[in-house]
Amino acid sequence: MRDPFLLHGALMLVAWLVLLPLGALVARTRKVTPRQDWPRVVENLTWWWLHRVLQYAGVAVALAAAAVAWRATRGLALGVLHVQAGLLVLTLAVLQIASTWFRGDKGGPTGTHADPERPETWRGDHYDMTPRRRAFEAWHKKAGWVSILLALATMLLGLRLYGWPMTLVRMAAGLALLQAASAAWLLRTSRGIGTYQALWGPDSRHPGNRPPPG
Repeated sequence: MRDPFLLHGALMLVAWLVLLPLGALVARTRKVTPRQDWPRVVENLTWWWLHRVLQYAGVAVALAAAAVAWRATRGLALGVLHVQAGLLVLTLAVLQIASTWFRGDKGGPTGTHADPERPETWRGDHYDMTPRRRAFEAWHKKAGWVSILLALATMLLGLRLYGWPMTLVRMAAGLALLQAASAAWLLRTSRGIGTYQALWGPDSRHPGNRPPPG
């Protein structure tokens, strides 16, 4: 695309209508795959790798789109609502990536320093569901979906700002329909098993499977 604003819009649509929502949906629905022999087979990390690849790719494409707009306008019109919303969304996206540095260590029977025969060596932030891990999960999940919803509103502001260019409108409609169909299939075939039990199974000896005290 020769028009930098159309390129900016197209890249943002790919990032926020395809890559980032799909990455979030994979994490939400594929902790255990439909044919996986769970709980005999646990710790299938295919979803984790797909989630990481899609999220990193989505943020990279969104940052590239922002760079295109920056270059085209030789700066940022901070008084424009679309620009303000876009900066907020990009900040949340970058913070999502940064937050993974604070998720703590994994632990469990397959942890880095664990002996599968000695439960006392299984300690870890995720396995023990420490306050640090709970805070990370609360932020990472909520902020991720909030950023996607804000991005959708920001894209509508952008389309309105540039007079609803039909190239981008058609592209947005097609990608939205494709994403909706993908989401419906992923949710319909999801087994609804969360991260903790996907990693370690439902056994009550694991601390994350025990009811909170009191």
